[in-house]
Amino acid sequence: MAEKVARLGIKREKDMMYFVKDGAVWKVPRKQPGVPKGRQEKVMDGGFVQDTNHIYFLDKDGDVSRAARAVGGQKRAKKAVKRVARKPAKKAKKAAKKGKKVAKKAAKKGKKAKKR
Repeated sequence: MAEKVARLGIKREKDMMYFVKDGAVWKVPRKQPGVPKGRQEKVMDGGFVQDTNHIYFLDKDGDVSRAARAVGGQKRAKKAVKRVARKPAKKAKKAAKKGKKVAKKAAKKGKKAKKR
């Protein structure tokens, strides 16, 4: 639930974004394609000190309000880990194939040594 901090009664303009910084309300033109970035300008000084435990914003009445920050976020549900059963036969086949290659190389080296 938000609580009002300063009653300013600011009227909003179309295509402007309003934000609160250092106890004052600022506005900046919204980003649009092909248009260079606009400069921010101060609308009104609120005369209050901001607290880091709250989020400050301009509400629908044009007043500055604040809401408590959600520290730490929401807890996520733990995902179930799917385990896939591996076939041991594939590993055995790979090992046997590798063993055959090694044996062939050793046999070739042995033949070359006998010829010399």
